[in-house]
Parts: sequence; structure tokens; C-alpha cells
Amino acid sequence: MTMTDLPPTAIHRGEKELPFVDIGDGATLQLLQVDLANGVWIVRNHFPPDTTIQTHKHTGHVLAFTQKGSWFYREYPDVVNTAGSYLYEPAGSVHTLHVPATNDGITDVWFAIHGANLNLGADGNVELVIDAHAILPFYLAACAEQHGMSDPPVVVIGG
Repeated sequence: MTMTDLPPTAIHRGEKELPFVDIGDGATLQLLQVDLANGVWIVRNHFPPDTTIQTHKHTGHVLAFTQKGSWFYREYPDVVNTAGSYLYEPAGSVHTLHVPATNDGITDVWFAIHGANLNLGADGNVELVIDAHAILPFYLAACAEQHGMSDPPVVVIGG
């Protein structure tokens, strides 16, 4: 049997292997995986109560799973994501994520993002583009600066 005959193996990362980095206003981000060839990035966010994320638009679809807490989009406040909720966001959707001030502790959400996240200003113009190619160096630099970790074991495909 040669190496080329061996089947692919799974890649595991324990929760403590990839640190959460501060992204402002008490929110943190853990980068789990980036697929640079396909423009997919998977993150886990912790949001404190009363957090609002800048209005943004997605160029591809997004999958979200809420593990703890609750949140909603200000554009449709009657659809509240709570622990165990799954959300599909189609490409082109525009929304403003908000975590209620009444939450008890952090809200923990996992996102699989296809394409770019376009942060929009009040005038609707793009202020910041975040994609797989941008989030990886950001996360690596934040890990080095905030945790002294120069090479966190992010799962990187197509790099």
C-alpha cells in the first residue's frame, strides 16, 4: 500500500486549540476553517448582550447555528434565533444582527459563510469587505497580538 492508496483522514480541532480573538465591543471570533479556493470561511462568534453588528450584505449564502443565547436581525425582529436554531441566509441578503440586552450571558453562534461579507455604511455603500482571504490574516495577526500564538491550527484548504 502506498501513501496515495490511503483514504483521506478527518481533521479535528479541540475548542481550546483555536483561541477567540477580540473583534470589538466585547464580541469575539474563533476562525475554524477557511477554504481559499472556494471562498468559504467558518467562524464561531461570542456576542455579549446588547451587541449590534454593522449592517451587511452577503455575496454568497450563509449557514448559522446558535449554540447559546439569542439574536435576531433588526430587519425582521420577530424571527429570533435561540439555542438549537438553524438559519439559512440566501446570497444577497442584507441585515443587521442584534443580540438583546436582556440576554443572560454570551450568545454563541457558528457561521459557515460562502463568499464575502460586505459591511455597509448608513448610505448603503460598502465600507469593508471580509472574505476567506481577508479573515485568515486578520485572525492570525489577532492570535499573535492577543494570545502570543503565531500559528494557530486553523484548518486551511486551498492555501
